[in-house]
Amino acid sequence: MKRIAIPIANGLLSETFGECNYYEVFEVDKAIKSTKTAFLPDNILIPELPSWLKSEGITDVVTHRIDRRIIGLFASEKINLFVGIAIEAPERIIDDYLLGKLESDKKIIAELIGNL
Repeated sequence: MKRIAIPIANGLLSETFGECNYYEVFEVDKAIKSTKTAFLPDNILIPELPSWLKSEGITDVVTHRIDRRIIGLFASEKINLFVGIAIEAPERIIDDYLLGKLESDKKIIAELIGNL
């Protein structure tokens, strides 16, 4: 079972990771098993988000843009990260995930790696 967190701003995938109103969390197997809204704890700092998400049982995170400095924090928490995903409704993103079509944008990843 996977638990995928999608940061949401104005009903869509947030443009920048950490700058969202809440997370839409989908529990999936071969289909969506459940959906819940997870609100960030008060005063949490962006570098603390990966460990908080891990404590919520999150296995995968979808983002459009992310600060390259926290990518390693996700790796240390063993959370899969999808980067460069188009800004769309969370249901559309999960549909792509379930169909095996959700892939990180290689151009954005190259930009992040190039800036390390």
